[in-house]
Amino acid sequence: MKILLITDLYPIREAEYTTPKTLHQFVTDWQNLGHDVKVIKPNFLFNSFIRKKPYYKTGWYNNVYNVNYVLPFLGNIKSKLKEFFITKFEPDIVIAHMPSGILFADKLGLPFIAGIHCSDIEVLTNPIYSIHFKKRLEKALSNAQKISCRSFVIKNKLLSLYPEFQNKTFAAPSGIEEKYLQGIPLNNINKNEIKILTCANLKKRKNIDKLIIAADKFKNIKLTVIGDGKEINKLKKLSSKPNFIGRLPHEKVLNIMKTQDIFILPSIKETFGMVYLEAMAGGCITVCTENDGIDGIIKNNYNGFTVKPEIPAIQNIIEKISNLNSDEILLIRQNAINTAKEYSSINCAKEYLEKILA
Repeated sequence: MKILLITDLYPIREAEYTTPKTLHQFVTDWQNLGHDVKVIKPNFLFNSFIRKKPYYKTGWYNNVYNVNYVLPFLGNIKSKLKEFFITKFEPDIVIAHMPSGILFADKLGLPFIAGIHCSDIEVLTNPIYSIHFKKRLEKALSNAQKISCRSFVIKNKLLSLYPEFQNKTFAAPSGIEEKYLQGIPLNNINKNEIKILTCANLKKRKNIDKLIIAADKFKNIKLTVIGDGKEINKLKKLSSKPNFIGRLPHEKVLNIMKTQDIFILPSIKETFGMVYLEAMAGGCITVCTENDGIDGIIKNNYNGFTVKPEIPAIQNIIEKISNLNSDEILLIRQNAINTAKEYSSINCAKEYLEKILA
């Protein structure tokens, strides 16, 4: 089957650590399943500049066609796609992700599936977008053959706004590569030194400051912070206790997760949060923000916990986990590992296409 993915949320180069690789993983798995996949990356130059994304010239980069626009939704957008059309690639399925991708696909006049992220919910709910982009996105979603939401939380939020999309909307969560689901240790927690890990791009919405302040209350907590970002200096001033180890290669992060007891990231406005699933795969008791990101996959007291992104709530959840007995700890960790295995990337890639074709 020939699949065309249209999105600006796609890395051109492997080293683009600021661009999530979740959609790239879908493409990789679809290719491994035998499908022919090409990607159009409509690059809104002003938006890329604001988000400090790397610049690439218009043209092919392996199976990705990067196309630059100053104002991508005005005028004849096809005029810059001549080099793409020369390939005569006629897709069986067009999948468009993010607001720019969805609006781009709608303007191309192709039947398409709309992939919804937090950014789309922001466009549909923030008054700043109400004059123009909201109406355009609503029209595009009405035109879409189906709507794939990147998490169960996002699906619920979209349908609370537009219940008329119920029959064509489904959740399409990401999965973890199977090679990371092998040889996972399952140990108890040493209550004298409970190891808590967090990992993120250190920006304000990740709420790492609240985690640091909450963990500082406990004498037996060893908090490790993986990541870098503009909040790093402010965070280091909050407490001398956390171990800040900076940004690390992906493989090293996953190996560290296997040595930790608890993973907490009280982030907000997460589309999905692959790092939570990776922590679960590593056997961590994993804590995510209530009604955000991976909530719905993480279930309280079963395979992890959800928490309000507030200091007292984070302190309470740390204390609650600290008071679990050995059997409860091992059961939650095993359930977390089993859940991660259910969400292997290849399974999620297969299910995505099955739901489109259903």
